[in-house]
Parts: sequence; structure tokens; C-alpha cells
Amino acid sequence: MKYHLLAGLAAAVVAFTGWYVGSAATGPEITVYKSPTCGCCAKWVQHLEDNGFKVKVEDVMNTAVIKNRFGVAPELEACHTGLIDGYIVEGHVPADVIRMFLEEKPDAKGLTVPGMPNGSPGMEGNGFKEPYKVYAFDGQGRVSVYAHR
Repeated sequence: MKYHLLAGLAAAVVAFTGWYVGSAATGPEITVYKSPTCGCCAKWVQHLEDNGFKVKVEDVMNTAVIKNRFGVAPELEACHTGLIDGYIVEGHVPADVIRMFLEEKPDAKGLTVPGMPNGSPGMEGNGFKEPYKVYAFDGQGRVSVYAHR
């Protein structure tokens, strides 16, 4: 009797977990290039997953090579780079801003939060939140403020 109860419970947990995981990541798929040792990058990935994004992580030893390959200007760089629907997402860009950008489909190369501002997704650790800007950029060096946080 105990065996059947445990087997039934285990089957229910597996079925529920499979349904939950499958339904949690119903949003767009993003590939994130990051250092394998960067904790804030891992927290940003978790932020995206918590907001329904399907995230494929590519740990790389030299993120500068990735940024150079995709044409991210040095003044726009942060610690990780994402690719989603043909756009670049550089740094700690909030998930809701990414979604808004994808819905609008602007004529731009991508979004960036240069540096690592305190309080941005993945950088919440010290309890201090500084205001920061999310920038849109194109391939000709034009940069504009896309959102304020």
C-alpha cells in the first residue's frame, strides 16, 4: 500500500514539474554569452527565466570576443551579451524592457545597460538601487535612451 502511495505521489510530482517547467518558459528564446564565473550574469539569467524567457547559456572565457563579433561598441559594454530575435541585449536589461522592445520591433541593433548599475536585474545584492538608463543602439554609432529605471 505504501509503495503504491509513494509511486503515485512520485508520478504526480514528475507530471506537475514537467508541466510547470514547460509552461514557465513560454516567452522568447535568448542566448546569453557570459563568463562561467560571473555571479551577476547568472542572476540576470535567473531574472529572465523568472519572467518566462527560454534561456540558452553559452559560457565563454573571453566575452570581449563575442562583443566584438556582434559589434557592441566599448562604451556600451557590460559583463554579458544576449541575442534574441536578431537583436543584441547587452548587460543588465530588465525583462519587461526586452519584451517591450521585441513588441515594438524598432530599427535598432539592440539594447544595453552599460556597466553594472546597482539595483538592475542581477545586481540587487547590496540593497542600494541607483537610477540607470537602458539605451537603444544601431550599427552606425547612434545611441538613444530607451527606458529609465
